[in-house]
Amino acid sequence: MPTITFITAEGKQHAVTAEIGRSVMEIALEKNIPGVVAECNGSAACATCHCYFDPAFAEAIGPIGEHESDMLDFTASPRRPESRLSCQVRVADALDGVTVHIPAVQ
Repeated sequence: MPTITFITAEGKQHAVTAEIGRSVMEIALEKNIPGVVAECNGSAACATCHCYFDPAFAEAIGPIGEHESDMLDFTASPRRPESRLSCQVRVADALDGVTVHIPAVQ
């Protein structure tokens, strides 16, 4: 199983193993990672699972969809090039070792 390292806004690291095919948001909630709120439970309707993904994994993560891009315009923390909704990113072998930074505010 791939390993994902979540880093909270306070700098605390949480390295977890993740089941392939699940969303990064689901993994964060299951592992009790602080800062991922996920008010809409993964339907890409709230942007409260906004995270910053390691840019080195952009190709492995895949392109951002139009709806996700629109939702990222409404995040509480600044949108950056590496911003994604973690509910829209699926765990795959190619994500092994990815670092995911959680913003201070959702």
